[in-house]
Amino acid sequence: MLQMQLQVLSKKCLCENHLLWYDIKSIFVTKGGDTVSKELENVTEETEVVSRNFIENIIDKDIKEGHCKKVVTRFPPEPNGYLHIGHAKSILLNSGLAEEYNGTFHLRFDDTNPMKEKTEFVDSIMEDVRWICGDLDPAQVYYASDYFDQMYECAVKLIKKGKAYVCDLTADEIREYRGTLTEPGKDSPYRERSIEENLDLFERMKNDEFQDGEKVLRAKIDMASPNINMRDPIIYRVAHMNHHNTGDKWCIYPMYDFAHPIEDAIEGISHSICTLEFEDHRPLYDWVVRELEFENPPKQIEFSKLYLTNVVTGKRYIKKLVEEHIVDGWDDPRLVSIAALRRRGFTPESIRKFMELCGVSKSQSSVDYAMLEYCIREDLKLKRPRMMAVLDPIKLVITNYPENEIEYLDVSNNQENEEMGTRKVPFGRELYIDREDFMIEPPRKYFRLYPGNEVRLMNAYFVTCTDYVTDEDGNVTEVHCTYDPETKSGSGFNARKVKGTIHWVCADTAQKAEVRLYENIVDEEKGVYNEDGSINLNPNSLTVMDNCFVEPALAEAEPTESFQFVRHGYFCVDSKDSSKDHLVFNRIVSLKSSYRPNK
Repeated sequence: MLQMQLQVLSKKCLCENHLLWYDIKSIFVTKGGDTVSKELENVTEETEVVSRNFIENIIDKDIKEGHCKKVVTRFPPEPNGYLHIGHAKSILLNSGLAEEYNGTFHLRFDDTNPMKEKTEFVDSIMEDVRWICGDLDPAQVYYASDYFDQMYECAVKLIKKGKAYVCDLTADEIREYRGTLTEPGKDSPYRERSIEENLDLFERMKNDEFQDGEKVLRAKIDMASPNINMRDPIIYRVAHMNHHNTGDKWCIYPMYDFAHPIEDAIEGISHSICTLEFEDHRPLYDWVVRELEFENPPKQIEFSKLYLTNVVTGKRYIKKLVEEHIVDGWDDPRLVSIAALRRRGFTPESIRKFMELCGVSKSQSSVDYAMLEYCIREDLKLKRPRMMAVLDPIKLVITNYPENEIEYLDVSNNQENEEMGTRKVPFGRELYIDREDFMIEPPRKYFRLYPGNEVRLMNAYFVTCTDYVTDEDGNVTEVHCTYDPETKSGSGFNARKVKGTIHWVCADTAQKAEVRLYENIVDEEKGVYNEDGSINLNPNSLTVMDNCFVEPALAEAEPTESFQFVRHGYFCVDSKDSSKDHLVFNRIVSLKSSYRPNK
């Protein structure tokens, strides 16, 4: 009985985007079945309506208590690769909170590590964020590297306060001195250098007097701290690298844990919202803003990452797939980078809906990719025209139809949305139909074409199969039919019924196209990774069909424009490979769904 109550409530909450199933489940785990059962019985419609996620509750409290006058959030990607679906959650969460509280949202490039960063990635991230969020005010785009001078002064301030020192230990020695989770670390022999010596050495680091790795600047905190991140972490290192934004101006660069809180404080970020792996770093974050005496310091809040079941999201794995030419780039439609999803045909609206269904929680969880597919179907089904396309064609000849005659039939663009109107579709003596719509010897309950059977050609006429032609291998190449002129769609004919309806494309006007069908790049039966860390690749992740025929209207389709291909699924024009002379369509998603949304 209790389990049923939990399911009912979780369905309602998920639908309304108020509470997460994971949150409800955690109550059961921590408080016991009886308590939960009682609490659930007392939940009212009113309390469901006002329920909010835990981040909103924190912000509400901060505003009420006067700790926050204006909500300012940020999305701070490092430009060292392309963004993926997980980043979309952070983008939408941060931008959505800013909008909800009439605040400000910043896009900030955390470009403090020139070793891995490129202008290419800056440009791609900018495009991704604009695609998801809409227009982005240039005044709300920031670069951490623009604050390098201020960060240097912050480091000097810590040295003067006796809270930082220059250390000569090697990277291996620093790790050795750090200790373990069960054993405290030990002080560096350079920990007690004087403030004057540290200031001199740090300036000399800046002035290019030392080699990479020869010296670092460390925060002076507590080598016995139970949190290893607080054991005198490195906050500056020497790195002779050309930076995409500052060029050769600097040969020392701040570490992320030092730079990030300073960036937030400089920009007036009120709530620094990040994923759970930074939870153990929060004491260091708070230490930095406290020791640097920033007014109205930002507050770090952590939430759970988005994990998709049997989907590759890690940058290093995607990079390997790209470099080994297993995929054709970071935007290969089999990937879940934002660029790949855009090229595949997903919409910003579908991504936003997906994130709403996922919700916000501190509980780690994995979401089925089928939920994302459900969201794109729901977004497109009333917005896109339903066109006819034949992917595996055989010719159908209507032997009693006038030769050299083309008529134009009125066809609804979307039967579920009359506002989309109608279009004219050419019809003639010779058509293309899908091979699977004809069988010489059909099984039971096969209602499509076979010798002697009558079906409806969608939006056209009844036809009856009279003959067929095969090649020397026995493959059907042509089907012959007769048609009944009285059965034209829209004529009101009802003298007899047929059980089967098939789609078609007029052979005389058809446009040839390449169609790409995608499956998960991972072999789902084996899981994502092998024991050696390599990816279990699905050999059937891409099927290219290069002899397809589509309605002539699709010849004018623009890159990324999407359609429903009747009975086949949703498709879009490939933005990279398609042209007027060579149409290429990517299947976004099939029509069938394994996901069942909670009602």
